Amino acid sequence: MKVILKETIDSLGIIGSEVKVADGYARNYLLPQGKAVPATPQYRKILEHERAKFELQIAKEKEIAQQMAQRLEGVACQVAAKVHEGDRLYGSVTVRDIVAALAKNDIQVEKRMVLLSEPIKNLGTFQVPIRVYKDVEPKITVNVVPE
Repeated sequence: MKVILKETIDSLGIIGSEVKVADGYARNYLLPQGKAVPATPQYRKILEHERAKFELQIAKEKEIAQQMAQRLEGVACQVAAKVHEGDRLYGSVTVRDIVAALAKNDIQVEKRMVLLSEPIKNLGTFQVPIRVYKDVEPKITVNVVPE
C-alpha cells in the first residue's frame, strides 16, 4: 500500500514523502496513529498545499540535528568494566552502557541512535557513531577502562 508520511519516521522516510509499505503496517499502525495518509489524489493535493510547512519543519529538524551533532562531536565517555586476563573483558560494553555513560555527562541519547556494530569486548579507545538525523552521524570516543 502506498502512503504519504505526515511525520518523519526513521525507517521509512521524511515528512511528505510517498512510500510503499505492507498493507497491515499501514492499516494497523501508520493510519490509526495519524503518521500517514493513503496516497490518493485528494491527499496528494492537500499535502502539496502543505509542502511549504513540511519543508520548514524539515529545515528545523535538520538545524536541531546539526546543533546536537556539534555538541556530540569529540565527546569522550569512560566505561569501567571487569577485566579477565590481559585486556579481555568478562562481559562486554553494549549500547546500554554507552547511553548510561553519556547520561552521566548530561548528554541524553536514545539507544537506537548509538550505532555500535557489535559489543566491545576489549579494553581501549573506540570511535562510536551516533545517528542524530539522516546523514548526520558525529562520532564519540568511548574509553573502556578496568574497574
